[in-house]
Amino acid sequence: MIKGGHKKSVAAAALAVFCAAGTVQAAQCGNGPGGFEAWKRDFAEEARANGVSANAVAALMTTTYNTATISADRGQKSFRLSLDQFLAKRGGSTIVSRGRALKRTHAALFASIEDRYGVPPGPLLAIWGMETGFGAVRGNQNTLSAVATLAYDCRRSAFFTDQLYAALKLVDRGIITASTRGSMHGELGHTQFLPKAILNYGTGGSLENSSVALTSTANFLKGHGWRAGAGYQPGEANFAALQAWNAASVYQRALALLGRQIDGE
Repeated sequence: MIKGGHKKSVAAAALAVFCAAGTVQAAQCGNGPGGFEAWKRDFAEEARANGVSANAVAALMTTTYNTATISADRGQKSFRLSLDQFLAKRGGSTIVSRGRALKRTHAALFASIEDRYGVPPGPLLAIWGMETGFGAVRGNQNTLSAVATLAYDCRRSAFFTDQLYAALKLVDRGIITASTRGSMHGELGHTQFLPKAILNYGTGGSLENSSVALTSTANFLKGHGWRAGAGYQPGEANFAALQAWNAASVYQRALALLGRQIDGE
């Protein structure tokens, strides 16, 4: 979830976090590894002032600057491809064929999800296939280090500061630990939820379980305005929910097209 351009950062929320810290100096972002340890100490002080537990702060202090995350964040060139080029690069035909097979073998699960959330199998399978190859590639980066690195990095500091506070809440709740591993930007599970999305739309259980991940994804789409029975192609009512999933236009259009091909078999 949320690669490429990402969702718009909630700058106001991040500002509120900083303001709540009173006289504590807000941690200053940086553009290289040199300032990360000092930023981490400042952020830990800020986090304590905002009521973050000692356990979560201790987990934060184990983080290290992740150069692989920064490289991935700077190198997302596929989002500038045409739709046809993007689908070829991502294996669109394979996603459709595998998605159709999974729709049949997991028919009861998808029927239950659609009954509860109004989301048909196609978009969910398109997301699952696009994000992790149906669970095959879920990442091996330290989650807290990835999110902390991006919170420190000036490019999208406000957005990822919000995500880091969410991640620390997940530590408090025992949902993730200092050793949890996921994708380059801190995404987790079969459909790649960022920490704040887990807090807001996770339906319970581990996102490493495909059924939980698919149910949570349907809950995310419903939470972003999905209406049962409405179309999800560009210009149709539910396309906005796909736009909320990822800010890159080519990614949105790919999800809509793949979902239609899976649903239309």
